[in-house]
Amino acid sequence: MNIDAELVSALLTEQFPRFAQLPVRPVARQGWDNRTFRLGDDLSVRLPSAEGYAAAVEKEDRALRFLDGRLPVAVPAVVALGAPGPGYPFPWSVRRWLPGETVAAASTLDQVALAKDVGGMLAALRSLPTDAGAAAGRHSFYRGSHPSAYSDQVQTALRTLGADVDVPTCERIWLTATTSVWESEPVWFHGDIAVGNLLVRDGRLAAVIDFGTCGIGDPACDLVLAWTHFHGEARRVFREAAGLDDATWRRARGWALWKSLVVLSGQSSPDEDDEHRRILAEVLADPVV
Repeated sequence: MNIDAELVSALLTEQFPRFAQLPVRPVARQGWDNRTFRLGDDLSVRLPSAEGYAAAVEKEDRALRFLDGRLPVAVPAVVALGAPGPGYPFPWSVRRWLPGETVAAASTLDQVALAKDVGGMLAALRSLPTDAGAAAGRHSFYRGSHPSAYSDQVQTALRTLGADVDVPTCERIWLTATTSVWESEPVWFHGDIAVGNLLVRDGRLAAVIDFGTCGIGDPACDLVLAWTHFHGEARRVFREAAGLDDATWRRARGWALWKSLVVLSGQSSPDEDDEHRRILAEVLADPVV
């Protein structure tokens, strides 16, 4: 399915004619689950790229309406919820465009300050009432569930990679990650705390975007930034600011291990610039706790 500016303009004309005269242009860095377009200067349009991601649209709409104004940083405000139309079979949304640049694109950042900001934001997210959230499950691609949901993929990856990875260490980390559970009441999780979903302005965290995998459950999946991005002192500060017990951090290490293994073994998106080879090395070397 070709999701382009022409399709977006046609959907807007049919369903939201008040926006039809605004210019539509794709954003430079597209995500895997959705295609995003700028709509004029102040809005954006977000469309699921495949059927598997469509169920998240209405859930994300409810979550964002609840979370807006309740976190120490901004989230995308929902403007309108679109329906399937000619040439596009899924629900879609119009959001407020948030200014800033992603952590991935920012050239210079104080990583320790960023670690404190992100950790504090996650602590604030966990503190919120959960009535507006959806219990972790298929819609969140099992983020917020127990990491053992992906044990089959981990075992397949280790068989596929063989001597290319330190299998005994990977197995030990995975066993440790899957032998504890979240024992408190379920809490909010984002589900994809990654450098492409964190916006900064003037060197500080300003917004969090892409709540498509959010829900209510175990927050361990939100801690993987400790291995995917932070190092040294910033990693320690993130651990301190985010809080949570050692067992949750061990499950978080398992989530980071799973992602790198499935990418490196070809079960997921390709490993660009050997990023997941580097992340796997970080996961194997540092338990954080």
